[in-house]
Amino acid sequence: MKKAEIRQRIKALKKAVGKESAKIAATKAFAQVEECAEFQRAQHVMVYHSLPDELSTHAFIEKWHGLKKLYLPRVNGEILEILPYDATKLQSGSFNIEEPTGDEIVDGNDMDLIIVPGIAFDCKGNRVGRGKGYYDRLLSETTAIKIGVGYDFQLLEDNIETEEHDVKVDLIITEHRCVYVTEN
Repeated sequence: MKKAEIRQRIKALKKAVGKESAKIAATKAFAQVEECAEFQRAQHVMVYHSLPDELSTHAFIEKWHGLKKLYLPRVNGEILEILPYDATKLQSGSFNIEEPTGDEIVDGNDMDLIIVPGIAFDCKGNRVGRGKGYYDRLLSETTAIKIGVGYDFQLLEDNIETEEHDVKVDLIITEHRCVYVTEN
């Protein structure tokens, strides 16, 4: 399935999700993240600061800040920088996403785990992002475990058409499923 088609289809499905259903889905999905061994072992975790159409990460960040070392991405030109999370040092950045401020940039290989947003995922670990390649560039340079998180309808049964630069995730978690990716 082509990425442009997937983006259109998922956008329509997201618009149909009510606020209460979105909150319940986020709570269930992130409860599954918390239960997985990869998260339990991880000390340094990068997570995204969610946009309104994504599963909300805000409660998850507040819960785990201080219990684990959390990091957020910040757009700098064509790359994502990784900075420590500090609720007092956030500002609206690129694409109106809350981003960390400061100079304490951390290497991606210092992360144990990266929670990755996506428009869609398939069971082989392929992902469709928003089309700018930020996460693919970041993920290609780290050995961290990569967990894709989204609504159940974002986990597609059809294979996603991929390009050479696309980077797979290791695990996909939705409010209903937890799919470990195995090499095929």
